[in-house]
Amino acid sequence: MKPHILFRFSLFFIIYTALTFYIGWNLWAWLHTSFGFQHIWLLGVLVVLVSYSYIIGRFLHLFSVFKIMGAYWFGIFQYSLLLLPLANLVVLIFTIFNYPQESVIIWTGSIVLLAFIVLLLYGTFNAYSPVVRTYSLEIPKLAGNRTHLRIAMASDMHFGNLSGLSHLHRLIKNVNQLKPDLILLPGDIIDDDPKPFIQKKMGDVMKDLSAPLGVYGVLGNHEYYGGAIPEFVKEMNRIGIKILQDEIVKIDEAFYLVGRKDKTDSKRKSMQELVENLEHSYPIIMMDHQPAEIKQAVETDIDLLLSGHTHRGQMAPNHLITRRIFDLDWGHQQFNQLHAIVSSGFGFWGPPLRIGSRSEIIQIEVTFIKNKEEK
Repeated sequence: MKPHILFRFSLFFIIYTALTFYIGWNLWAWLHTSFGFQHIWLLGVLVVLVSYSYIIGRFLHLFSVFKIMGAYWFGIFQYSLLLLPLANLVVLIFTIFNYPQESVIIWTGSIVLLAFIVLLLYGTFNAYSPVVRTYSLEIPKLAGNRTHLRIAMASDMHFGNLSGLSHLHRLIKNVNQLKPDLILLPGDIIDDDPKPFIQKKMGDVMKDLSAPLGVYGVLGNHEYYGGAIPEFVKEMNRIGIKILQDEIVKIDEAFYLVGRKDKTDSKRKSMQELVENLEHSYPIIMMDHQPAEIKQAVETDIDLLLSGHTHRGQMAPNHLITRRIFDLDWGHQQFNQLHAIVSSGFGFWGPPLRIGSRSEIIQIEVTFIKNKEEK
């Protein structure tokens, strides 16, 4: 391992361990004060096991148990670092004003526990209860004999374990009810490894997605993380979903659909390379998992750009970070001729929690009109 990588890893390990110790110490203080809990070493072992369960599961291939436990820990970890400092401050202030410290610790800890329960219930509901958001837009180009196109879009399903068969059935039901002309899946269809998806025979359910103009998808960063893209693409082909990897299809002699490889792939083609030989009098619709090149899409005459990846931060206040990273991190916005749409995603990464975001399916109503500037 290179020295600078080893240094960064060591620094991360030290900081993460210190923060985990802080969380464990607060838990110990509340349990000891409230219930007289004495087994500090037992608690320490449990905290370490849970806090490193995701890594343990990855290395020991104990996926179903440890990765699920680790996924929930990510949510607990984040909100512990937001709630516990406030709780500590409350205890300090009340203690300064001579309130009994034990009582303050008990009641403050109980309120924090209640806040966690509310956050978990609310976040789980948002994660597993998808909504359909509709965007209507006009593209000033003729599209053969078409004047209208209905697209159903779902990104970031992360199908595998926690985003499992029940959530997949919700996708099928909601998408097919829209009766779309075209279904598009802009990446992170599976959660890293395709094995859980295949073992649960989720493909046999997903093949019920149906649209007259077909079902298409692209690779997201998590398909790359899984390191099994050929197996994933093979499974998608089996169920009738075409994964476009820097590929273009002309659909219904009406418009182009361009599917990019993910930004993770250093060998992917630029937008310019992909579209330079197209007839730009036709509408050009592009799927690009990460909304990182909106300006390039404007410059290369893309009409509609569909992305996901951001999850809209998934758990607030993370949306404040994604908002600063991307020109558009969620929703629909027009940039010159380009209509960009970024979905918060149908599934989730890590804990099945959405706070400040919602599991969603996008319905896009596209109207093709003659350019008013043309004679």
